[in-house]
Amino acid sequence: MYLLIVTGMSGAGKSLALRSVEELGYYCVDNLPSPMLSEFIHMCETAVPPIEKAAVTIDSRESLLSRSSHSVVEEIKKIAVPHDVLFLDARKDVLRRRYNETRRRHPLGVAGEAESGVESERIYLGDLREIASRTIDTSDIAARNFPRMIAKILPEFSQSEMSLIVSSFGFKRGVPIDADFVIDMRFAENPFYYEEMRPQSGLDRQVYDFVMEQPFVKEYLDNLQQNILHMIPLFEQQDKHILRVCFGCTGGRHRSVAAAEAFAEQMRQAGQAVRIFHRDLVTEEEDITARFGNKK
Repeated sequence: MYLLIVTGMSGAGKSLALRSVEELGYYCVDNLPSPMLSEFIHMCETAVPPIEKAAVTIDSRESLLSRSSHSVVEEIKKIAVPHDVLFLDARKDVLRRRYNETRRRHPLGVAGEAESGVESERIYLGDLREIASRTIDTSDIAARNFPRMIAKILPEFSQSEMSLIVSSFGFKRGVPIDADFVIDMRFAENPFYYEEMRPQSGLDRQVYDFVMEQPFVKEYLDNLQQNILHMIPLFEQQDKHILRVCFGCTGGRHRSVAAAEAFAEQMRQAGQAVRIFHRDLVTEEEDITARFGNKK
């Protein structure tokens, strides 16, 4: 059988993720105490017919049972069947807002208060985050998009080869929490300050060429490619099968998009499986339109 362990910060979407996994045919249990993992796996394997895919959530509520995060990790390491740990996270301000909007009590907060709860929980979950197969920042993922997001990443967990995710983002909206590598493209001249290119993006040829023809950009991406290609086997030795390289610029629409597209193509030509995602592409377009009008 295969077991997916969903963990992470309260308010980051663990229940939504588990519900999405259940819709994909997994047998799911929420808030399973870690000492029961082995017994749960045995029950799945001996069921008639056997349960081939299961998912559980294990999180900071373990602390309410006087269990340290180290002991939880040790229980997970005992698992003898194929498994992965998915860690869901979000920015501090987003977690606080979600709790305040729903008026829920935080399990680790003083008197249920979110501010202290988020701080305590992040410390407690540090060990679990370290062993995660993948960490996802759900700050900008709408609830309605969770099923689609989960459906995309599940096949990657079963792959033996590295899956490379290349993305772009804007620093003004925060660095992706789930990034393995953050590449800052703000050293390149910004097309935003050219009126004819402002409404375009790094997907448009004029902007793409403008970024790629600047000094050091191509050399920078060539060096990055060589470094990542050398590191991938080392990550695979650590059982890490998903690697996320995130390119950032100020708004996440021009320089970072062009660089991400160029790097993704370089890695494809080197034989790597690549998926690309532009986090702030549309959001920045909406901001530019609101400020300057749509002159494209």
